[in-house]
Amino acid sequence: MAIADDLKKTIKVCMFDQYGTVVDMQGGLVKIATPFLKAKGWTGNPNSFVTWWRRTHFENSMIDALLHKEHTPYREIGQRAVAYVLERSGIPYTMDEVRGLVAEIEKLECFPEVPEALAQLQTKYQLVVLSNGDPDMLETAKQYHKVPFDKVISVAEANAFKPHVATYTKAAEILGLRMDEILFVANHAFDVIGAKAAGMQTAMINRRNRPFERTPYQPDITVPTMTDLAHAMV
Repeated sequence: MAIADDLKKTIKVCMFDQYGTVVDMQGGLVKIATPFLKAKGWTGNPNSFVTWWRRTHFENSMIDALLHKEHTPYREIGQRAVAYVLERSGIPYTMDEVRGLVAEIEKLECFPEVPEALAQLQTKYQLVVLSNGDPDMLETAKQYHKVPFDKVISVAEANAFKPHVATYTKAAEILGLRMDEILFVANHAFDVIGAKAAGMQTAMINRRNRPFERTPYQPDITVPTMTDLAHAMV
């Protein structure tokens, strides 16, 4: 793959989004939400519930970043999102239940192909996480995803959620690297666009084979799985 050959000449670090790229956020949260919703007597689709939860969380985190006020923790944004979706769905709840659902994010497991693919990539590159998660959430997550990343960076370091440009530039500053020496890897377009616009090289893990947005900030490489990325880059 000619594009990958060009990337190999400059890339020193592969940097990953964690939620949805390394770990299976949708599938994992559906497993958790399904029995909870059933116990509440809610007859809707748990997958849809989780999608609403994640979309609400995303919208609220983008608003938080654009306000340019003090950074709100990921956990707090998540709790607001879950409470809102429960209310919209007419489901009674307690805040302890909300906190319990959001805490499950820390326990999510990798997509099946990820550990082996990342082990292959780690033979040639440093592996780093740049996540919207809170530092303590990311620390707890290590015992569940079991990937030995060389470094884990929270956007709390930059006081804004991705895709704010400050998150990517701060991560590069922490690593002491030029932006173009980092290959940022994500499963969702907004993160790829943010990293590319900030000056990083980017890889899109397009597991659902969706078209990419019409934007000048296209990924440098697009592959269907992390395994394919490892094969291309090592």
